Amino acid sequence: MSKEMTDMKKRMEEKPGLARGEAEGARRATGASPRAAVGSLGPGQRWSLRRKREVVLRLLRGESVDALSRELGVEIYRLEAWQEQALASLDAGLRRRKDPREQGELDAAMKRIGELSMENELLRVRCEAKGPLGRRRSKP
Repeated sequence: MSKEMTDMKKRMEEKPGLARGEAEGARRATGASPRAAVGSLGPGQRWSLRRKREVVLRLLRGESVDALSRELGVEIYRLEAWQEQALASLDAGLRRRKDPREQGELDAAMKRIGELSMENELLRVRCEAKGPLGRRRSKP
């Protein structure tokens, strides 16, 4: 064996927690460390929106609810409730047409257009009644 290989072997034996053949600092395609797998939360920790989203996406990709429940330490009914909430929100998001603020602005603009149209009509009637140069027309 070459000297480099024996040195590397010694370094691997000195580092606790590294599996044989695993490179130091290796990362998964997702960017997570292989030793920092998603698992159950520690005491006092809460499920963040981001973590719940990742779990729901895993369910939607077809992972087993039972296996996911065991891996994460979360009850099956809770995982299914998260999935139902996500699907309901997705449906509501697709059903929604306009932002309510946009609808309010549109209503205000339409009201203003109506007011301006009324003012124009009144001014047109006044101008026709006075005639050119502002004199009132005499009725025949």
